[in-house]
Amino acid sequence: MLAHQREKIRSLEPLKAKIVSMNEDCSERILAMRAEEKYEISLLKKEKMNLLKLIDKKNEEKISLQSEVTKLRKSLAEEYLRYLTERDARKILIGDLNELRYQREDMSLAQSPGVWGEDPVKLTLALKMTRQDLTRTQMELNTMKANFGDVVPRRDFERQEKINMELQEQLESLRADYEEVRKEHELLLQLHMTTLKERDQFHHELEEIHRTSTPRPDWTKCEGIISGGAERWLMLAEGKNSDQLVDVLLEEIGSGLLREKDFFPGLGFGESVPAFLRFDGPVENKKPSKKEVVNLLVDAWKERIAEEQKESFPDFFFNFLERRFGTNDAIAWAYTIFESIKLFHSNEIMSQFYAVLIGKKLESVYVNQMETLSHLQKEMANADTQNEGLISMEQFCNILKNAFPLKKEEQIQELMEAAGWGPDNSSTEVFSYRILFTEDEEGQSEPFVQKLREQYDSEKEAYLQELKQDLDLELPDEVNLLKMRGALMNIDPSLDKQTLSTYLSQAFQLPVAELPLEDDEKQEEIVVKLETAIERLQIADIKRVGPRGEPEPTS
Repeated sequence: MLAHQREKIRSLEPLKAKIVSMNEDCSERILAMRAEEKYEISLLKKEKMNLLKLIDKKNEEKISLQSEVTKLRKSLAEEYLRYLTERDARKILIGDLNELRYQREDMSLAQSPGVWGEDPVKLTLALKMTRQDLTRTQMELNTMKANFGDVVPRRDFERQEKINMELQEQLESLRADYEEVRKEHELLLQLHMTTLKERDQFHHELEEIHRTSTPRPDWTKCEGIISGGAERWLMLAEGKNSDQLVDVLLEEIGSGLLREKDFFPGLGFGESVPAFLRFDGPVENKKPSKKEVVNLLVDAWKERIAEEQKESFPDFFFNFLERRFGTNDAIAWAYTIFESIKLFHSNEIMSQFYAVLIGKKLESVYVNQMETLSHLQKEMANADTQNEGLISMEQFCNILKNAFPLKKEEQIQELMEAAGWGPDNSSTEVFSYRILFTEDEEGQSEPFVQKLREQYDSEKEAYLQELKQDLDLELPDEVNLLKMRGALMNIDPSLDKQTLSTYLSQAFQLPVAELPLEDDEKQEEIVVKLETAIERLQIADIKRVGPRGEPEPTS
């Protein structure tokens, strides 16, 4: 073991020598670096001393310059004081010279004999005072020139101000005219653009129609098919478009087929079958004429209006037929009349009776329309003081405006044109007003009454459309009673409480007595689909009570 250690020591001897050698090298390097650092430090110290000397030299120069500046300032102040003293002395000298000159002039004046014959002392004093006044006046004149050099005379100012006001008024007038012309120009540009768009759209539609439309039918071919020949067809087709002519043709064909039927198949006793049509088995076709059906419906309406105890309209209709034709024939007449009024859509009395019978309209719509016509006829009769059945167009126009204060001027114009008035007619020209309310043998009204009903339908549609817009809901959405009440009052602020309750009762199918009060929280709990509410109001007699935005006190 010892030998091994010795062997290991001998093997490490060269390494030890190498380490000693490296140690000596490192020591020499360190000494060299220290010597180099000492040399650099000495150089830096010398440079520092030189810089300190330079700084001291600069400071001495600065102090020297400051002392020189101080001396120059002192010299300048003394020179300035000397100049001030000299200036004051010059002024005093000039004043003395002027005084001497004035005294010499005064003495020369005093020595001159016969100057104004006045005392020289007095003249000298007057001259002195005059000079003082002249000096003061000159100063005032200079002050006035300085203060009022830019001032113009009042007369010129007022004249210029008047001219300025006139020009200002002309400018304002021209600006107003320009603004008005600019707005008109913008409106005309918009109208022009709209017209161009409409023209392009119509042109496109026309081309599309030319491309896709079928040839216009030759309606004269119907003359040989319709009973009554060409004369009756011309009477039926007068004033009707193609769609209406199709309805007329279908009615004529349907009436022919209806006359050929001897029996109708009974519809049974199902719940979907109206009560007045519940029968099982064949039902006889009574085959009445169109005129007979119309007369029967007119009688039914008269009896219905005069009825005190109101029953449902279908029940009333069947009871009316039982009273008129007996129990055995009532069901046959019910089927016959129902099929007839279902067929003739163009006949006003039949179409209205059919709509009320199947629940598409409330009977109050027909009743109120008849009351309106009766009121108009009464007002025209009152205007006819001679009881000749004649009134002037001016009277007719005033009656329409008083009876329908909410109608627009265009609507009044349409009614007057439907009554026979034209642009070439005079307002003092008279006409027979009784003709406006007559009906032909098939119950067709005159164009005036038809136009009234068309306007009623369009006004109701616009009213309901405005209601939908105010509610701001989609048709499938639900609306509560509170929101419906608010929307109705928004679009028609003049609604009285009774009419409002009637509309709400119809929309929510609640009796008026069961409607919650305005401040009742239950209003939010009563909901219905908007589509259902609109459909219910559509069948009722609903119309605007007053102009929007001008509420009247509710009663």
